[in-house]
Amino acid sequence: MLDIKFIRENKDLIKEAARKKRMTVDIDRLLAVDEKRRALISEVDALRQEHKKFTEASEEAKISKDRLSRKEFELGAMEKEFEELMLQVPNVPDPSVPEGESDAENQEIRKWGEIKVEHGKNYVNLMQARGALDLERGAKISGFRGYFLKGDAALLSLALWQFTLDFLVKKGFTPFLAPALAKRENFLGTGWIGGATSEAGEDIYKTQDDVYLSGTAEVPMMGYHADEILKEEELPKKYAAFSPCFRREVGSYGKDAKGIFRVHEFFKIEQIILCRADHQESVKWHEELIKNSEEIMQALEIPYRVVLNCGGDLGLGQVKKHDIEGWIPSENKYRETHSASYFHDFQTRRLNIKYRSADGKLHFAHSLNSTAIATPRIFEAFFENHQNPDGSIKIPEALKKYYGAGGLL
Repeated sequence: MLDIKFIRENKDLIKEAARKKRMTVDIDRLLAVDEKRRALISEVDALRQEHKKFTEASEEAKISKDRLSRKEFELGAMEKEFEELMLQVPNVPDPSVPEGESDAENQEIRKWGEIKVEHGKNYVNLMQARGALDLERGAKISGFRGYFLKGDAALLSLALWQFTLDFLVKKGFTPFLAPALAKRENFLGTGWIGGATSEAGEDIYKTQDDVYLSGTAEVPMMGYHADEILKEEELPKKYAAFSPCFRREVGSYGKDAKGIFRVHEFFKIEQIILCRADHQESVKWHEELIKNSEEIMQALEIPYRVVLNCGGDLGLGQVKKHDIEGWIPSENKYRETHSASYFHDFQTRRLNIKYRSADGKLHFAHSLNSTAIATPRIFEAFFENHQNPDGSIKIPEALKKYYGAGGLL
């Protein structure tokens, strides 16, 4: 959420931000509602002061109370519309964010690793040949996009999680096991739900108990410090959160219909940072998050590229985002395995996460997040880039102590 004063003073900038992100919000209507709301607040305050002058049971008090009640009702309706419109206003993207409608127009920044053009088998065939993946029984149990990982794939998942957590702990991150169930306000606060009265997005599962299943540990971890005042010396807060994740993937019907690259239920370790309210601080920590994810990919010996996401591929609250895309030999292209974003104070305003600086002033913290590892998505790039001619799979050196010393799956 942006500061309404900032929106008033930068109307054209906000309109341009919405255009660049390909989002629709009526900024003129928001400002008109804001003006009316402020006028009503003044009227209500004046009527409340006037009402205090009358004797409680007098006729004047009754008339005054009626007038006050009508204005309070009018103000309540205006406040509701104001809140709904405010929650639809997108954050302003960084000037370096390129134009574009979709991820097809993201800009390549750099590449790492030697790509394989002759791919051999695809990852599904490799895994099924080793008895590591059962899609048929997965569909029988869970329906479309259901799967079982077993044997080598189950052990490899555990190895990847432990390796990644150890890596991040050495970088100063505190490890967490985060809940997947979260209340609605956490999704609203992180921008996963856009408006005050809007229901969950099409990719979010909702339970009968009016709680939701999160698609990333970003949601519960941002809620962790909601309505808290931190000390400046505590910052940055650096968290590495493991959690199960759930996404309905409604908008991706027909994409990746076979395999486990795009699934409804998966596991992820997410990097979360809360830092001081300073743009250069956000940029610094954003670069660290990207560096961490790149080092994980390098340790896993998976060729990749880093891209700068275009305006149309940014979410509501993101100022800037970089994706890391692993090389997929069977498809002869790179595909997203990681995303790293920063938000300035967009999420922390919604969640009321502040810190007190040395001079005693309160500030909304800045927030950032990035994928550290997501399974089973990483398996496509992992298996295909590490297959040997005999169908065995090479285990990278960095992973051997977590998977075992054998070296081959």
